[in-house]
Amino acid sequence: MIDGMVSVALPKGRLGEKVYARLKTAGYPCPSIEEENRRLIFDNPVAGVRYFWVKPSDVAIYVERGAADVGVAGKDILLEYAPDIYELTDLGLGLCRMCVAAKKDFRDRTDRLLRVATKFPRIARGYYASISRDIDIIHLNGSIEIAPILGLSDVIVDIVETGKTLLENGLEPKAVIVPISARLIANKVSYKFKHDQIMELCRRVEAQSGKDKS
Repeated sequence: MIDGMVSVALPKGRLGEKVYARLKTAGYPCPSIEEENRRLIFDNPVAGVRYFWVKPSDVAIYVERGAADVGVAGKDILLEYAPDIYELTDLGLGLCRMCVAAKKDFRDRTDRLLRVATKFPRIARGYYASISRDIDIIHLNGSIEIAPILGLSDVIVDIVETGKTLLENGLEPKAVIVPISARLIANKVSYKFKHDQIMELCRRVEAQSGKDKS
């Protein structure tokens, strides 16, 4: 936590660039972040903000542990890892869905365990527990779409944006578990000691979000 400034953990990639653009318009610019360089930390004391880039799945850790006052993380990350943070607002960015997907001709045989390949075991277990279905989790980190094709799993639980990748691999969504979008989150200690600054940033970003939708 940086005294006098609000430190913001931004996810690397397109989402982080969209988030920064919104923060910039909301009154939190940082010219050095827009320069061609390999730096990861950027300060603008005049605007009272410090930004740094981190891997999207690590944002919640930086915020939970207090290295950042606030950050932007996908709802999928928050559901899967359940970090001890405050979720302030839905930014309406990075819209997608957490889905169950399988081959088009898949039919669930309830007389045996359902094999589920996923990067999100907590979310998958929670969903199938809610419908009283016993499952065998196969935890993968990439190329999940090929698991049903090669017979490794019956279904997958993964993020779906357009569905094009599923279609190209002979799969289709079978159920939507939860809609996913980017959320502004805050460290609990920072929220107490920098409450006014954090809530002002949140209000400005929410106001800008409304303009983007109009």
